[in-house]
Amino acid sequence: MTARRAGSADLPLHGGHVPPWLASRMARLGAVITQAIVHHYGRDEFLKRLAHPFWFQSFGAVMGMDWHSSGITTSVVGALKRGLGPLSRELGLHVCGGRGRHSRKTPGELIAIGERTGIDGEALATASRLVAKVDSAAVQDGFDLYLHAFVVTDDGRWAVVQQGMNDARRQARRYHWLSEGLTDFVDAPHAAIDGRPQGAIVNLADRRAAASRRAQLDLLSGLGPDGIARALARIDPQPEPAPQPEAQPVLPHLIMPARHDVRAEDVVARRLHGALAAAAERGPQDFPDLLLTPGVGARTVRALAMVAEVVHGAPCRFSDPARFSLAHGGKDRHPYPVPIRVYDETLRVLKSAVTQARLGRDEALAALQRLDAQARALERDATGPGVDALIAEERRRSPEWGGRSVFGWEADLTGRGQPARPDRAPTAAPGKSARPESR
Repeated sequence: MTARRAGSADLPLHGGHVPPWLASRMARLGAVITQAIVHHYGRDEFLKRLAHPFWFQSFGAVMGMDWHSSGITTSVVGALKRGLGPLSRELGLHVCGGRGRHSRKTPGELIAIGERTGIDGEALATASRLVAKVDSAAVQDGFDLYLHAFVVTDDGRWAVVQQGMNDARRQARRYHWLSEGLTDFVDAPHAAIDGRPQGAIVNLADRRAAASRRAQLDLLSGLGPDGIARALARIDPQPEPAPQPEAQPVLPHLIMPARHDVRAEDVVARRLHGALAAAAERGPQDFPDLLLTPGVGARTVRALAMVAEVVHGAPCRFSDPARFSLAHGGKDRHPYPVPIRVYDETLRVLKSAVTQARLGRDEALAALQRLDAQARALERDATGPGVDALIAEERRRSPEWGGRSVFGWEADLTGRGQPARPDRAPTAAPGKSARPESR
C-alpha cells in the first residue's frame, strides 16, 4: 500500500468556541469511541480512521460539534488530547501538538514519548517538522497552517492531521498523513488533502513534480542564486505553453456548505432509516439492563446506533457527515440543541461496555456491533420520518431531554416549563455532582 491523497473537503471558517460543558463530554466520548475501535480493530486501524477525511468529519459531528465547519478539526484534536492523555500507557496511543503554540511543542513532545517508550523520538520529531514544511512550503495553495496534530503509537506508527486557513476566502483546508506505506516525504506523501480545488496551486509534493524538484536543485547547484536571477531576466515574456499534466485520478470530494442548518439533501435517508429501525428492533433485546432512565432509553439507542457506525462502519459509510449530527445535535443549535440527558446516557452505556470488555466480558460491546449490523441489514427496506420532520420533533422535545447550546438551556429560551437539566433530573449518574455546569 502506498500513501496517497484520499480525498478533499471544503470547510467554512467559523468563529466561536466550544463551551466547557461540551468540551468535557467530547473528551470522554472521543476517548471511549477510540477505546472501542482499538479493542475491536487495533491501534493501526484507529490511525487509518484519523487519516480518512470523511470519517474524521463524522467523528466530530457525532460528538456534538458543528457538523460542517473547520472547527471540527480543532475540537476533535483537543478532545482526543484531553481524553486519551490519561489512557496513553494503556492504549499505547499518544496525541501531540494542537493549535497555534501547541503545534510548535510537537517535536519536544515526541522526543519525550520516545524516551519513555523506546521508539526513535528524534526521527518522529524530524517527521513532524517535514510534514509541516511540506504542507506550508512544498504545497503553496493559499492556506497558512495553524494546527498540527501528531498521533503516534508505541511501535512508532503515526497519523498527522493539520489544517490551514485562508482568511480572504473564509475557508480552511485539512491535510491528512499516514505513516503506513510512506516512503518519501516529498513524492505524493498525503493520505488526504481536504479542500475544494480552486485557483492556481503549486504542489511540489505531487509525484508529477519530480522533474521540477530535480531541476530546481540543478539550478541552485549549477548557477547559484545570482545566476538564477540572471537567467530569469532573459526568459521570453511569452513562453510556450507548458505541456498538460496527466489527469489526476478522481477522488472523493467532501464539500461542506457555509450554512448551519441540516437539510434532507445532506443525509442519505436509507442509512438514517436503517439506524432508526435497528434502534427500535434491537434496543429492547440488547439494552434492557443498561437503559435505566425513564423516557430516555429509546432515544439513547438511536444515538448509540450512530456511534456504533462510527466504530464499525466502512469508509464508504461516511459520505454524509451531517447524518451523524442527528445523534447528539450541535452546540450552535443545528440541527438541534445538544440533548444533555441523551448524551450522558450514551456516555454511560459506552463506558460501561468498554469497562466490561477490558475485564473480558464483551457482551455489551457485542450488542453495539449487532446494532450496527442490524442497521445495515434494514437499510434497503426501512422507512421513517424525513430529516425535516425528525429535526422538528427533536426541537419540540429538546427541553425534555435537557437541550443545551451556546445560547443556553432550551427550556429557558422557549419558556416551556423547567429544563430537564442534570441537576434537576429524577436520578443522577453515580458519582456525579448535582450542581449545574457553567458556560
